[in-house]
Amino acid sequence: MEFRINSQQRDMVSTVRELVQSEFKPNAQRWMDGSFPWDNMRKLAGIGVLGMTVPEEYGGLGLPVFDTALILEEIAKGCYITAMAVLGEAGVQTRVIAHYAPASIKERILPRVVTGDCMLAICMTEPHAGTDVANFRTNARVAGDKVILRGTKTLISRVPEAGMFIVFTRVDGRPGREGIGCILVEGGTKGLEITGTYHTMGGENLYELQFNDCELPVENLVLKENGFKRLLTAFNTQRCLNPAISLGLAEAAFDEAVNYVREREVFGRRVADNQGIRWKLADMFKDIEAGRGLLYRACGTANPFPDPFLSATAKVFNNEMSVRVASEAVQLHGGYGFTDDYPVSRIYRAVRYGSLGGGTAETLRDLIGKKLVADVGAQGILGLNTY
Repeated sequence: MEFRINSQQRDMVSTVRELVQSEFKPNAQRWMDGSFPWDNMRKLAGIGVLGMTVPEEYGGLGLPVFDTALILEEIAKGCYITAMAVLGEAGVQTRVIAHYAPASIKERILPRVVTGDCMLAICMTEPHAGTDVANFRTNARVAGDKVILRGTKTLISRVPEAGMFIVFTRVDGRPGREGIGCILVEGGTKGLEITGTYHTMGGENLYELQFNDCELPVENLVLKENGFKRLLTAFNTQRCLNPAISLGLAEAAFDEAVNYVREREVFGRRVADNQGIRWKLADMFKDIEAGRGLLYRACGTANPFPDPFLSATAKVFNNEMSVRVASEAVQLHGGYGFTDDYPVSRIYRAVRYGSLGGGTAETLRDLIGKKLVADVGAQGILGLNTY
């Protein structure tokens, strides 16, 4: 079994790589204060990247999950902040609109996503409930042809820039997971208020939002029933795109480490000439390639969404692998790795996001374990039908 990219994929990746390495990477430190990388996003819109997952009938490329992961991996090698901004346009947000929104909303929003004129923000986490979706308190009350939305969401990306918020909420107070739906809220809606700002160790700003009896058209309630089940289906894609960023960051850290130990001399010879150092590089490389294999295989199952078991496995491994590789890269730089003058310091802070967003490592380990306990039989792992 081989993963080979075709000529079209190779050309797209090469185009993105040239832009990222020549323009994004040298200026990556610029966005660490929480400002939004508009310059980079406009350039990516110019080559079609922001429309990667938008269907072709709305001006996008309609790329499969695998192609999208390849591009996010490449962007992350040069600028984590930009990769996360692109994830907002290529991830769950766009797919919810493309798969579930009425035609009028698709026609109004999706072409603007392609051009970079509409940033999307997904609103899930609440102050008292992140993974615990069943305890969400935000509620959308249907009142005739209107919906009244009230509640608080926190740790939300891209809030000041967002033209549309994809809000997962309880509907008409129905309890449990079965009561979760999804409503679309346009930026500038009356009653929508930013009530908190958090600056992250990765450089982004995250925000707290309040929906103070926001009055919305009933057609904006795109998921009224079985919203949680559909949410999980869409999130299987996120569990391939999130680790694509982790993989790209690990590759970037590895490249920086190799270049540094080649050039740095101690005790009269290159650091790279020490056997112990070469072994570290070998371990970093095998970790990266193992993560790549898991991720690419999971992406290959998407039709249109990836296999939940394989995507969870790829996410947990790549999230944690990137932390190991980035940590070793800092170590190989010695004291310089602890300074902001070298990219590995920035990369090390960025990789810590992966296992927190899109499903924590603990939650996904439990999902994987339940699958193994339930389905591994006499044929062992091969009996899981994942080959």
